[in-house]
Amino acid sequence: ILCNESAERNGVLLAAFLEVQIISANRLWWLWAALQIYSEKAKFPAQHQKLSLGCKVLDNFLRGGIPLVGITEIAGESSAGKTQIGLQLCLCVQYPVEYGGLASGAVYICTEDAFPSKRLQQLIKSQHKLRSDVPTEVIKNIRFGDSIFVEHTADVDTLTECITKKVPVLLLRGSIRLVIIDSIAALFRCEFAAKDAAIKAKHLQTLGAKLHSMSSRFLTPVLCINQVTDRVREMNSEQIDLGLQDKKVVPALGISWSNQLLMRVMVARTQHIAPAEHAGGILRTMEVVFAPHIPQSSCYYTVDLEGVKGLDDYTQS
Repeated sequence: ILCNESAERNGVLLAAFLEVQIISANRLWWLWAALQIYSEKAKFPAQHQKLSLGCKVLDNFLRGGIPLVGITEIAGESSAGKTQIGLQLCLCVQYPVEYGGLASGAVYICTEDAFPSKRLQQLIKSQHKLRSDVPTEVIKNIRFGDSIFVEHTADVDTLTECITKKVPVLLLRGSIRLVIIDSIAALFRCEFAAKDAAIKAKHLQTLGAKLHSMSSRFLTPVLCINQVTDRVREMNSEQIDLGLQDKKVVPALGISWSNQLLMRVMVARTQHIAPAEHAGGILRTMEVVFAPHIPQSSCYYTVDLEGVKGLDDYTQS
């Protein structure tokens, strides 16, 4: 039989022993969790997988490409190359995963101009030149034109119906893994006057929520092409914090839409010609304004008959 003093001493020793065991267990658990996350990235595809742009330079610049979950915006003036990037992504998404694609199709929602089908056919015929990293047999086996679904929407209600009813059907069938809206600003600029700013903001928030929900559920990238407006008209204190303080033009739709975005990329057309080794052509800039995984940085690119190509020796940050 233990005396009171011995029992008390044994109790203290037991408590100390248990505390050491708990600390050790916690350390082992955190180590195990870290190893699991590191070694089983396939279980977290939305965090680690990206959709390639079909160009190694641009993929490196964007840390792999377009994120699978969230809304990515490409904004810029006319002739900056926004639609060209969208068309190229429509083809890239159809490649197998090992070549940066998602082995599925795309839906392209036009809100103002007709779909550039002739340019798309030109890009399809040039895939073997642009994608020299992909075996010829793989390219031949992809029926690019059959997996791009085109929708035309003339107003906000039609766009909402398309997003909530038509697109989910294609996603459930596995027919698409990319949604492109070209352009997001066209409809809202036409339907809402300046005095309707609050109503417009509410519609933008609702649309953004629907796009986010769809993207998260199906691990599907959403690309919204946006127009720009003069800085004087659209600039406010909130946008100064979004890396736009030195811009002559800013993306349309204001802070209400900016808050819906995961990543914003601005493109612009310069007055310079690319060097001969890059097949000439107008030099364009691509700039990351904000993104959770990329610092503000920029690079140059060109658009030629084959598609959109980054210039690695012109990349800057």
